[in-house]
Amino acid sequence: MKKFLDENFMLQNETAVKLYHDYAKDMPIIDYHCHLSPKEIAEDKKYKNITEIWLGGDHYKWRVMRSFGITEDFITGDQDDYLKFKAFAKAVPFTIGNPMYHWTHLELQRYFGIDTLLSEETADEIWEKCNTLLNQDDFSARQLITRSKVDVICTTDDPIDDLEYHKQLAADDSFATKVYPTYRPDKSFNIANETFIPWIKSLEEAVGYTVDSIQKLLKALEERIDYFHEVGCRLSDHALDTIEYHTPYIEGTTNIDYARANQVYKKGLVGDVLTEEEVAIHKGLVLNFLGKAYAKRGWTMQIHIGALRNNNRRMHKAIGPDTGFDSVHDSTFAPALSALLNDLDTTDELPKTILYVLNPRDNYVIGTMIGNFQGGGTKGKIQFGSGWWFCDQKEGMQDQMSALANLGLLSAFVGMLTDSRSFLSYTRHEYFRRILCNYLGTLVEDGEYPNDEKFLGQIVQDISYNNAKAYFGL
Repeated sequence: MKKFLDENFMLQNETAVKLYHDYAKDMPIIDYHCHLSPKEIAEDKKYKNITEIWLGGDHYKWRVMRSFGITEDFITGDQDDYLKFKAFAKAVPFTIGNPMYHWTHLELQRYFGIDTLLSEETADEIWEKCNTLLNQDDFSARQLITRSKVDVICTTDDPIDDLEYHKQLAADDSFATKVYPTYRPDKSFNIANETFIPWIKSLEEAVGYTVDSIQKLLKALEERIDYFHEVGCRLSDHALDTIEYHTPYIEGTTNIDYARANQVYKKGLVGDVLTEEEVAIHKGLVLNFLGKAYAKRGWTMQIHIGALRNNNRRMHKAIGPDTGFDSVHDSTFAPALSALLNDLDTTDELPKTILYVLNPRDNYVIGTMIGNFQGGGTKGKIQFGSGWWFCDQKEGMQDQMSALANLGLLSAFVGMLTDSRSFLSYTRHEYFRRILCNYLGTLVEDGEYPNDEKFLGQIVQDISYNNAKAYFGL
């Protein structure tokens, strides 16, 4: 019987052990998509206790606690931080089979040197030790990033953001990690959402003029792209939970039908109810425009597909979005995604693109779709993104790697990202690398690939770090 979470955790054969310890383990990290706060990095925030840094904003943990029957006041409510930690600790031993058990103890081991298993009985001991360490200088936001060997962080930022903290970080030579913004323009194309009209008003304040036509919206978006570019941005990100896409071209041409799009935009500005086709017309034009703008500047476009958000209306009203009430969507999207990529490719303006899917049912959709638009001298130009959100666990990562290997080039993969709001989540990269090494090691041990250690080690290091460094050019 193997010991829990020993040095060869998840490494099930000799080749996997060799690949992880000699090639993957010490590689630095490029975290090209996350939700960390640039303000907390710029100000080098220190955390008052383990609850603030560990449970604050972590909807993975919140979902576990709710499933265990813990009431909301101990999760997102106003209970004392110590009592919230105790409540989480009580639930942890019961998370058998859930990646939360692994993540919890990896973070305790790697950052706090704690091998004790978290439970209701050990909670006080762990609470005291963690809080004592958090009071030391090497447990600030920046120090946690440095200790995790993170070279690059790309945060997620609204086009209207002034990027004040990114500018501060760029001018600060005392912090080696580069922190760049990522352009997240979802609110510009979610025309049927209640946030659309207020966001347009905020955009007008940011650019200094009235955005009362589709042409002015596109002008404003491009101005903000240029502003982000000046501050170091080289990636965008779109949450296309369902892909609603209608080609913006006049039939038989590559000319944009601005007249039709303007009719839809004017309706959206006054809050008129829009048809599904009208929503797709607006999204289609904006996404087409944005993709071309990214390609022109050498950016990478990220597209996240398949989330069904804010399912619980009562809780959404009480505590807002991004609080653990989202799930996997089962809508189909292949024709719309193909049309979007094809329209951009038709004019040779398809940027480097990473496609993430939340429903593992769709792994082969993405795995085959990326092969349709590769080429142009860029290795892995169109990427199948790492197991995302509900899929960033052992089986989800294995399934994504297997699909990519079967249908494309796993060796060209840009690897893992945290997609997290926590400064303790960099153990997710270790988790990913262990799973990767075990997957490749098993192929070798089963005689399905030659045992060329040096070459295998290069593939591991490429997926862990080198491919992302070359691909993003950061």
